[in-house]
Amino acid sequence: MFIKILLTVIFLVATVGVGIWSRKQARSVDGFVLGGRSVGPWLTAFAFGTSYFSAVVFVGYAGQFGWKYGLSSAWIGIGNAIIGSLLAWLLLGRRTKLMTQHIESRTMPDFFGTRFSSQGLRVVASVIAFVFLIPYTAGVYKGISTLFEMGFGIPYEYCVIIMAVLTAVYVILGGYKATAMNDFIQGIIMLFGIVTVIAAVLASQGGLVSAVEKMAALPADDAPDVNGGFASLWGPDPWGLLGVVVLTSLGTMGLPQMVGKFYSITDESAIRRGTIISTVFAFIVAGGCYFLGGFGRLFGTPPMLPNGRLDFDSIIPSMLASLPDILIALVVLLVLSASMSTLASLVLTSSSTMTLDLIYRDKKALPGEVEDGSIDDIVSEKVERRKVVVMRVLIVFFIVISLMIALNPPTFIAQLMGISWGALAGAFLAPFMLGLYWRGTTTASVWACFVWGVGLTVVNMILGNPINPINCGAIAMVGGFPVVFLVSLFTPKLPQKRVNRIFECYQTK
Repeated sequence: MFIKILLTVIFLVATVGVGIWSRKQARSVDGFVLGGRSVGPWLTAFAFGTSYFSAVVFVGYAGQFGWKYGLSSAWIGIGNAIIGSLLAWLLLGRRTKLMTQHIESRTMPDFFGTRFSSQGLRVVASVIAFVFLIPYTAGVYKGISTLFEMGFGIPYEYCVIIMAVLTAVYVILGGYKATAMNDFIQGIIMLFGIVTVIAAVLASQGGLVSAVEKMAALPADDAPDVNGGFASLWGPDPWGLLGVVVLTSLGTMGLPQMVGKFYSITDESAIRRGTIISTVFAFIVAGGCYFLGGFGRLFGTPPMLPNGRLDFDSIIPSMLASLPDILIALVVLLVLSASMSTLASLVLTSSSTMTLDLIYRDKKALPGEVEDGSIDDIVSEKVERRKVVVMRVLIVFFIVISLMIALNPPTFIAQLMGISWGALAGAFLAPFMLGLYWRGTTTASVWACFVWGVGLTVVNMILGNPINPINCGAIAMVGGFPVVFLVSLFTPKLPQKRVNRIFECYQTK
């Protein structure tokens, strides 16, 4: 216990110390939200990866989908690396950086409002982002607190509150720069931790070959006479597995807290390097998490919940409970690192969105364009500081709401994330990506996609989830593209002169 407490205290002191050190750079809005748009490739790549993978993945998804799909769940991690990281950087990195800087966009709702000339889109997008980031945040709290309870014996409720307070402290102090620097430190811990934990868990089963043989000997849930499905290439349910891959991989391209990382990176050369770093990070961390979870059945059946279902969120903690204390301490740091980085990204995204897109909606003119009601280029320092104060207050507000849900979570971690990612990426992914590439994307098509993504998710919830939230989220994301394309064909286009002015940012390096 002394080792666990010592390592955790050192980690937390370093985290808060970075926040204190970064506070001078968080006085302006651009400094607080985007780190002054001057964050290098290593910090950005690690910020992207650590915001992507949290306790939701390590505890919730790895446990639940490792149990359902066996060793084939490793495909989820591979999909996260190839689609969620490599493809996301290739498709969105350069174009997001250049266009958002050109139109002076600081948030995703701000992008929609300026790109499609609609303050209504900006307001509605900010509300969607704020509301549906809350269940995701609650899922992160639940995941980290479950593991903390196992490692330290501290009641779940206290764990949730402690994590919330610590995250709030360093984000409020240092903003995005503190978050990115801590993400780098936390990412290194995650890389080292996941490799070490996998080696220890496999050693407890007699090594990799022995563990795979044991998995191959397990019968299928619905066919007791059939063995080997949990050790096969595609697993017992390939289509269900595909839905999880789509949700967890494609979704990153439509999440405000993920896309926002491209806003702050320094330049195009940094984007190229960041692409490689982020992809390697995802292969190790995501691939490792799901590969580890695939062996969950070798450690016994998880306990039953009062509703008669298996407690999937207890699978990973039970796998790790028998490890030596020093390794449990490492696991706690691993999940703590992953989760605090994600929490920081979520609360910063939510507070900045509410402040800049609801409370202060500055109407901007494009370069070379003059509009009635546009603000001066130089915003007073007093107003900038006031915005930062409001963002800090809203960080506390957002954390309190998330805590209320986390203290009485309505469902499994995986379902919380499915609801959040499905609504957000279902509404934002298609119009954001097509808005970067296609001049013909219309304002009406963005409205239609907002209705599609949020409507499908909410209706499915109201009806009692007749479609699994994971699969519903995947359908919402993929379905958004035909919605935007078809509606754009039959609705009024934006003025060609304005669209050309927006897209001229791609003509100059």
